[in-house]
Amino acid sequence: MTTKEEVLKILELSQGQYVSGEELGHRLSLSRNAVWRAVKSLQYDGCSIDAATRRGYRLNETPDRLSPQAIEKYFSRRVDCWNIEVRKTVTSTNTVLKAQAEVGVPEGKILVAVEQTAGRGRMDRRFYSPAGSGVYMSFLLRPPCSASQSLYITAAAAVAVAESIESAAEQEAQIKWVNDVYLRGKKACGILTEAAFDMETKRLSYAVLGIGINMRPPADGFPDELSPIVTSVFDKTNYAPALRNQIVAETIERFWHFYEDLGEKAFLQGYRERSFLSGKDVYVINGAERQTARALDIDDEFRLHVRYENGADEYLQSGEVSVKPRGSTA
Repeated sequence: MTTKEEVLKILELSQGQYVSGEELGHRLSLSRNAVWRAVKSLQYDGCSIDAATRRGYRLNETPDRLSPQAIEKYFSRRVDCWNIEVRKTVTSTNTVLKAQAEVGVPEGKILVAVEQTAGRGRMDRRFYSPAGSGVYMSFLLRPPCSASQSLYITAAAAVAVAESIESAAEQEAQIKWVNDVYLRGKKACGILTEAAFDMETKRLSYAVLGIGINMRPPADGFPDELSPIVTSVFDKTNYAPALRNQIVAETIERFWHFYEDLGEKAFLQGYRERSFLSGKDVYVINGAERQTARALDIDDEFRLHVRYENGADEYLQSGEVSVKPRGSTA
């Protein structure tokens, strides 16, 4: 943690009260001049900090700034292996963590970014990730599970995100099998789990779980091709500073609660209850082929149970499914 991050953490925890330069220096083993330089740097970054003679420094409001210390404020517990890093810009949080996983970085590394320049979704589709609009994070995991159980990771993350959104925004979230979280009938979050398989142990060597959440509309709106199908958790009137940090913290904590006992599938009922597809007519898409089916339910292995028009049943472990528009005969 840098000096200015340590200063900001103390000011945030002081909840609007003045902290003297002498106290800051004593707590951080810094000179008062070093404290002053750190405060000036924070002010330059956009933090509203008052400086008063004989009183010290006070953070006026919680800045709309992602930081490890701002995220940690919302934890009700702390897991030893968590190692949270925040970057302003990355190509893709998943790409960065996969490279770190290959060189042996341990489980618990969590990378959070303000912007992705090459964000990816399933089937290598582009994931729109502009600065100031969303929050993008990835977890490095080394789970003792088989490849077939990797779907549990995605399902646990979907429920964790849904619960976090419901807590922070007081809106009902739904999960579109297999990896999207929906609000008001549109996509608000995408999840991508990428894993490496160890042929000797027949287990996962590692998994990188990526989560992208649209927190508020981009300044110029969503691109025309996305506007009909995506939404954000908050609009411009009900978004408030610190909400990104809160949702990141709640997602980390809720996911890890599920992950610690992944095989128990404590998130199964929550996933089923929020299923966006259950009871709907859908298209099951396989390359250029598109079959009409009815999505019935989610089974105990998080597979989508569908029934085709000819009466045949199938349990989908992966693939692409879209809702059939009402009135469509094709």
